[in-house]
Amino acid sequence: MKELCTFTISFLLLKFSFIMWGLTEPSCFWRIKNNGDNDGDLRTDCGFVLFTRQEPIEENFYNEIVYFRIPARSYEFFLVMFFATDEINKNPYLLPNMSLIFSLIVGMCEDTLEYVDTNYSFKRNTLNIVNYNCYLRARCYIQLTGPSWKTSLKLTINSRKPKVFFGPFNPNLSDRDQFPYVNQIARKDTFLSHAMISLMLFFEWTWIGLAISDDDQGIQFLSVTREVMQKHSICSAFVNVIPENMQIYMARANIYDKQIMTSSAKVVIIYGERNSTLEVSFRRWEYLGAQKIWITTSQWDVITNKRVFSLDFFHGTVTFAYHNGRIPKFRNFMQTMNTSKYPVDISQTILEWNYFNCSIFKNSDSEMNHFTSKNTEEWLAQHKFDMVLSEEGYNLYNAVYAVAHTYHELILQEVESQKILRHKGRFINCQQVASLLKTRIFMNPVGELVNMNQRENQCAEYDIFNIWNFPQGLGLKVKIGSYFSCFPQSQQLQISEDLKWATGGTSPQVPTSMCSVTCTAGFRKIHQNEAAHCCFDCALCPENEVSNDTDMEQCVRCPDDKYANLEQTYCIQRHVSFLAYEEPLGLTLGCMALCFSALTILVLVTFVKHKNIPVVKANNCILSYILLISLIFCFLCSLLFIGHPKKTTCILQQITFGIFFTMAISTVLAKTITVVMAFKLTTPGRRMRRILASGAPNLIIPICTLIQLVICGTWLATSPPFIDRDIQSEHGKVIIICNKGSVTAFHFVLGYLRSLALGSFAVAFLARNLPDRFNETKFLTFSMLVFCSVWITFLPVYHSTRGKVMVVVEVFSILASSAGLLGCVFIPKCYVILVRPNSNFLQKYKNKLLY
Repeated sequence: MKELCTFTISFLLLKFSFIMWGLTEPSCFWRIKNNGDNDGDLRTDCGFVLFTRQEPIEENFYNEIVYFRIPARSYEFFLVMFFATDEINKNPYLLPNMSLIFSLIVGMCEDTLEYVDTNYSFKRNTLNIVNYNCYLRARCYIQLTGPSWKTSLKLTINSRKPKVFFGPFNPNLSDRDQFPYVNQIARKDTFLSHAMISLMLFFEWTWIGLAISDDDQGIQFLSVTREVMQKHSICSAFVNVIPENMQIYMARANIYDKQIMTSSAKVVIIYGERNSTLEVSFRRWEYLGAQKIWITTSQWDVITNKRVFSLDFFHGTVTFAYHNGRIPKFRNFMQTMNTSKYPVDISQTILEWNYFNCSIFKNSDSEMNHFTSKNTEEWLAQHKFDMVLSEEGYNLYNAVYAVAHTYHELILQEVESQKILRHKGRFINCQQVASLLKTRIFMNPVGELVNMNQRENQCAEYDIFNIWNFPQGLGLKVKIGSYFSCFPQSQQLQISEDLKWATGGTSPQVPTSMCSVTCTAGFRKIHQNEAAHCCFDCALCPENEVSNDTDMEQCVRCPDDKYANLEQTYCIQRHVSFLAYEEPLGLTLGCMALCFSALTILVLVTFVKHKNIPVVKANNCILSYILLISLIFCFLCSLLFIGHPKKTTCILQQITFGIFFTMAISTVLAKTITVVMAFKLTTPGRRMRRILASGAPNLIIPICTLIQLVICGTWLATSPPFIDRDIQSEHGKVIIICNKGSVTAFHFVLGYLRSLALGSFAVAFLARNLPDRFNETKFLTFSMLVFCSVWITFLPVYHSTRGKVMVVVEVFSILASSAGLLGCVFIPKCYVILVRPNSNFLQKYKNKLLY
């Protein structure tokens, strides 16, 4: 079991080595070990005084000044001071023939001093510090304080000595009336809010919480952040403005805890001072087990007290820090440090710090096999290590150089003015020192331009780090991206492309932080009443509308020639459809029209050929010819409804239908009236006989047709038929049809035809029982009955259908009514002419006997 655990841990660390190789630059970042003796990575404030001497530094100078074991929490600051002063003293062009040294400010760093457990050592250490401070009190040397401005400046605020604050930039310290002798080496966080919001947008975190210190700097940051959030449609789940007063905070602490623990926001921005009530809040939330992603600045590099190591990139803390240049000589200084000159036991120091060097895995992966959780310190101690300064450490490094350049300029001015004092490098005029300090512009050894009078960068560059947890509390700070404010907006945020490769080809499980689930394509957002705009419900797009992206506010309607797919994510081209000859229904109706037309022509030919037989002559052959010709055109006009509609065919459809049907019905009416007049007037007078002989009833045909022509002309003049597209009748199809234009005019045409048909039916019905073998009034009555039945049924059926079916109904009605007239009026006569010709002969013989 023990071997299995060892193998498992070795495997995880081996994978971790590949991750680090792909994600970090040549050197990794150190972190303080999180153990019981060291309260996390808390740092207390320290103060240093820099001064110059013409004599070289004594070998045991710092052993006298710092006669104690340097605790881990302040270790970085002392290392920077040792390194920076040593580097300057070796520079022949900066403070030549002078030694730059430092001492501690009495009353600061005391809470981190670990004195030797003897009264003599304690008294000696305190006496040395007091003696040097008494020596410096009469001089005007520059003080370095930080990283918390409230605690580090409270002991020196009344002093008129120039000061350089190496903590994070604070706008309060820019007030020259309140802090005339305080200078800041850190740069102003002008674009910090933009950088953080860019990260939110990249990972689509739109529902975030904010925990801000209730001070001027925090309120200013909150104002800018809210403005940027509103611009990019990011909502705040809660805003905890933590009061600075501890009593007020404790009264509200449970409220803040409840908001953090119950909020659905997975991402929280923290902004404010360390060693404050805000840090107390954070420690409480950590203790309560808040599973959040903390987005903050580099001073909040926090390792959560987790014992389980996870290769999850997104847990714990994500920090933003100004991009600082690497100091390549720092590693060499640590490796060659003279332990007799500095109060540092490097072998013991290694055990106080957890470090990690990625380069060792590039050539010797097999060494990981010897790593176990029990020999962490032993294994680490066998390898080289690299240290990268924190932001405060880098600021302190620049502050030392700012002081060195100030002293250098003061000495040059003394030389130029020939006012060399007895002891060179002892400055008395604090006003002069402060004036020179705040105007210093220099290039530090890393190559960065430092301007003490202007600490607001127009082009800010931030590095983005993720704090990883490691077995036994070893934390690692991994760079995951950068932000460049001066780049185009689409290129400002750059996230490491190696993230995917480092996790074995799979994307990291990035948590979501949204108030509402993303509305997928095909849905649209419906905002909730009295809620943030990030909180919404998702609703399916209306019919024939689509949304092809997530979280669409509105769906887009498809054009008329397209329709939405089933998921309503995109539009599909509609198929153009119409009653065509190529489809079975169109072909059937076309064939029927042609067959009936041919049949009507055959009947006409038969009647013309047998025009002298009684059955033809007895029923006014001229009217029969007109009726047959009208029926031929009635059948043929139905062909105008089949095929691709055109403007001409749309107009001719209704005109030909109305006119030829009017001719047919008016002919039937004329035939009926002629029969009635012939048989009802048993003793006709001379005048009536003349009317019948002149064919006056035949005038009904042109008169009725002329009236229909007027109606159709008015229709065409006011609202003529036109080509229309029907996209509602059939899904996925656009049906090309002829729109009637004016529905009223269409009903006028039908109404006029119905009135003629009803008139013909009434007259024929009255004359149905008149004597004579060849009386056709019965057939005319039945034909009008069929005609009226067809067109009365047509209206409700026509208006209940859509698309091509409407066209089919109209064509079928035309063919059915025309066939009804043809069949009822002429089929019986054709039967007599062709099947029973003897009936015609007997009638002809009787007629000869009568005359």
